[in-house]
Amino acid sequence: MTILQFPNDFKWGTATAAYQIEGAYDKDGRGMSIWDTFSRIPGKVFEGDNGDVACDSYHRYEEDIQLMKQLGIKVYRFSVSWPRIFPNGTGEVNQKGLEYYHNFVDKLLENGIEPYCTLYHWDLPQALQDQGGWENRETIDAFVNYAELMFKEFSGKINNWMTLNELWCISFLSNYLGMHAPGKQDLQVAVDIAHHLLMAHGKSVSKFRELGLKGQIGYAPNVEWRTPYSNKQEDVEAANRARGWFVEWFMDPVFKGVYPQFMVDWYEQKGVKLNIQPGDMEAINQPIDFLGINYYTGSATKYVEGSGLLDNEHVDIGHDHTDIGWDIYPEGLYHVLTFITERYGQVPIYITENGACYNDEPKNGIVNDDRRITFLKKHILQLHRCIESGVNLKGYMCWSMMDNFEWAYGYSMRFGLVHVNYRTLERTPKESYYWYQKLAKNNYLQI
Repeated sequence: MTILQFPNDFKWGTATAAYQIEGAYDKDGRGMSIWDTFSRIPGKVFEGDNGDVACDSYHRYEEDIQLMKQLGIKVYRFSVSWPRIFPNGTGEVNQKGLEYYHNFVDKLLENGIEPYCTLYHWDLPQALQDQGGWENRETIDAFVNYAELMFKEFSGKINNWMTLNELWCISFLSNYLGMHAPGKQDLQVAVDIAHHLLMAHGKSVSKFRELGLKGQIGYAPNVEWRTPYSNKQEDVEAANRARGWFVEWFMDPVFKGVYPQFMVDWYEQKGVKLNIQPGDMEAINQPIDFLGINYYTGSATKYVEGSGLLDNEHVDIGHDHTDIGWDIYPEGLYHVLTFITERYGQVPIYITENGACYNDEPKNGIVNDDRRITFLKKHILQLHRCIESGVNLKGYMCWSMMDNFEWAYGYSMRFGLVHVNYRTLERTPKESYYWYQKLAKNNYLQI
């Protein structure tokens, strides 16, 4: 038996997102979001599911916070619904929306849980989408306006901010692959949106500094790790492109003030150009206080000419899979975090999402999800390796606190430490909840 001790100030937590858990989509003045629209288009979401009710956490947040307190977590990452604050994206503020988040944050603080707030977790106000959405540079200014209001409103209550969640998903998954809202399939649009997102991030960071408020600010890109299938140069380059698509494209501009040239060249070969205006890169290249990292999966990759955007193909080399079909590759977490540290320096890092989909149901009131416990144990072991290797790792937020609306998969995929019965909305802590409770209390991993 080996005991792996974590630093005394290491923060254990969980994470969720507004559209996935809140419900109350038309209550108290909330405007429509692109996910309200997208989920109503036949065939876009599994079985036509939507987030109208979700986990109804909007009405049940006190119950959910009690579950967090019992879990023993010190931090909770949540997102704010932009259309709950600005129903039209800009203009008039919805005071009822602000009141809800004040009550919610106050309740977290009362229970000794530190709020980590994500300003944007994909629920763009539909009113802004109607004007071009993230393709329209005016949306950058609308976001900074929204961010400024939140910074001022919650100064002294929220000290840890993330601007945007998973920029790759907002741009490429949603506007090139078309799998998420708004569902476009245009590479040039996706590249333009990626740039606008980075602008929105950088300008919001500048606004936060300008206001001189207490606290820290960062963002939360999603990453994967691709191992070359062989040592052939073409396989190595294919894996580098796959990594560059997730990592360097969304981090080099923030940390270095430039886009990675090898990816710029690749996009140009595909007929895509970068639309950069004077001052853009300076706006993006703002120092951040911490980096959020979302990691779920990785794989081996080999070069296959004409296979998708990157001329590469996933190779199943025998990894186990979660119920959503993703490869389980814990070592990839170690590889990507050490790569980021080597490339960008010892930036403080929080794992803002990591978890597994296993669709276990209650039996006699018990949800036995041993596979999730094994998944978490293997990934948290890699985090300890990272700390020992000099990665400046500050905390871990398990995805997710509870089962919820899993985007295009609807309610068919469960990531939670707490089981949610979507008919009755009853919450049932899973065995992984009790395992994680012990981990958070002891601050060490036993293997």
